[in-house]
Amino acid sequence: MPRIFVSVAFFCAAAIAATPTFHKDVEPILQAKCQSCHRPGEIGPMPLLTYAQARPWAKAIKAAVATRKMPPWFADKAHGRFANDWSMTDAQIATVTAWADGGAPQGKPADAPKAIAWPDGWNIGKPDLTVRIQDPFPIPAQGKIDYQYVVLPSGLTEDKWVQMAEIRPTFRQAVHHVVVFIREKGSPWLKEAKPGVPYVPPTNQQFQNTLGAGNDILTVYTPGMLPDVFKPGMAKFVPAGCDFVFQLHYTANGKAGEDQSTLGLIFAKEPPQQRVLSLGVANLGFAIPPNDPNYAVEARLPIYHEGTLISFFPHMHLRGKAFEFRLQHPSGEKETLLKVNKYDFNWQLAYRPDKPIVLPPGSRLEGTAWFDNSANNPANPDPNATVKWGEQSWEEMMVGFVDIAVDSKFTRRSYQRPAPKPAGGAQ
Repeated sequence: MPRIFVSVAFFCAAAIAATPTFHKDVEPILQAKCQSCHRPGEIGPMPLLTYAQARPWAKAIKAAVATRKMPPWFADKAHGRFANDWSMTDAQIATVTAWADGGAPQGKPADAPKAIAWPDGWNIGKPDLTVRIQDPFPIPAQGKIDYQYVVLPSGLTEDKWVQMAEIRPTFRQAVHHVVVFIREKGSPWLKEAKPGVPYVPPTNQQFQNTLGAGNDILTVYTPGMLPDVFKPGMAKFVPAGCDFVFQLHYTANGKAGEDQSTLGLIFAKEPPQQRVLSLGVANLGFAIPPNDPNYAVEARLPIYHEGTLISFFPHMHLRGKAFEFRLQHPSGEKETLLKVNKYDFNWQLAYRPDKPIVLPPGSRLEGTAWFDNSANNPANPDPNATVKWGEQSWEEMMVGFVDIAVDSKFTRRSYQRPAPKPAGGAQ
């Protein structure tokens, strides 16, 4: 009996010693995977910077990571590798689970990793230019809120190249997205809108306004979206005298408030070799049948000139189910670049390849979106409706946004036109 007692005591002691502790085992995981959002001023509902902050949430953290609800990441690992993949490994999930199940011990403060010096405010650093909505926009607790468009003069007297861009809302809980377009000087788009005043265009202009009427996108904010930080030699072009058009989509969430989103830009120190263009693999003409659980919508984007694909951003609404990007090579061979098997309307993420993807002339980007318009979709506003393109969440969209780095000589328009044929009809 004594031997059995000693053995049991030994194994219990070993089990206790093996329990992960916060400072040694869990804190490094939170730093790498969670704190970018779970800190003051960011989208996370509670900060997770210290043991005192994390300990009350131990069981909730375990549940979120064990189900892979957090961190939000939806790319199928069978297709591509992504530089901004913040999903947890199986080993990290096991560590967090064991810590929570073991009573969430703190451990020795001496084992703690060095605290990350997270920025207070702008993640891109102090901007060279900030552009802020002039007056806070009131957001009701309930009801429909039309897309708001706010035209703000850039004030730029010379052309600029943007190396980094960030949008910071002030009422993040109700901000579904903010898109900032670059409206060139003299453009007639939204000419009836007064500068600085929120404007709701007529509904018959919806298609062109949603996609910026041919104007380039400067940057986008959605929950979980990282700021745009382009590699040296890549930047977005912003011409002198342009306006920034803020497209703001607010969603009432039961709490009234107000938002005053701000755009921050850091300019490149010298002209880049490549201009970054934001284009879309889009289909505006679909009609999703009632009660269809797996309706597919296709779209294509021909590639006439060489480019480098540096980011994907699939966009759908509440019936969105899955999204796939493919590259059809000039040979006709098709390659899946990104597959999102479980699209989440509340976490619309950009996926940034860890290695650039070259798009040769004569290739084609393809997108397929799948929608669940059945009663089995708990987010479905009305499974008996035929659903078409529209701005509101109970309508639908099918856009696979892509950022492509191209030779800086190209404009958005010239890149999307075929190269002229050689003189004399030579092939």
